[in-house]
Amino acid sequence: MTSSDELIRQARRGGGAPVAREPSRRLAVVTCMDARIDPLAALGLAFGQAHVIRNAGAVVTPDVIRSVAVSQRRLGTTAIDLMMHTDCGMLGLDEEVLRREIAADAGHSAGIAFHAFDDLHGELRRGVDALRRSPALAARTGVRGLVYDVVTHRTTVVVP
Repeated sequence: MTSSDELIRQARRGGGAPVAREPSRRLAVVTCMDARIDPLAALGLAFGQAHVIRNAGAVVTPDVIRSVAVSQRRLGTTAIDLMMHTDCGMLGLDEEVLRREIAADAGHSAGIAFHAFDDLHGELRRGVDALRRSPALAARTGVRGLVYDVVTHRTTVVVP
C-alpha cells in the first residue's frame, strides 16, 4: 500500500461538521507550496476561514490572479495575504540549470518559466503590487505582504 492509499483510507473515516463554501474570514492566502508551512496555523486561522492558493515561491502568476478572482467574485473574499517565507527554494534558484535537468530527464525542453527570484522582500513587494494593480481583482480588496520564518514559525507583516 502506498502512502497515498493510506491517506485515502484514513480520510474515508470522515468526521467533523460541514463547512461553508465561502471562507468565514473572507480571506484568500497566497503562499508557497513548501511543506514546512501550515498557512492556517501561521496566520492563526481555523479550517474553513480562508482560501489557500499555493505555488512554488508564492509568486503572483496569472493563475494566482485567476484563482483570487474566482475567490472574490464567487466566494466572497475581500482580503488577500501574500505570504512568502525564509529559506525558500525559489530564492536564488538557477532556472537554466533546472531547465537542463528537465531536458535531460524528459528528452526535450519544458519551456516553463519558474519565476525564481534573488530578493525575498523585493519579490514580495512586486507580488503585492501586482495584486493591487490587477484589473481582474476587486478594488475593495486589502492586500498585505507577509514573511513566514520557517525556523521561528513567526509571521511578520512586511508590506502593510
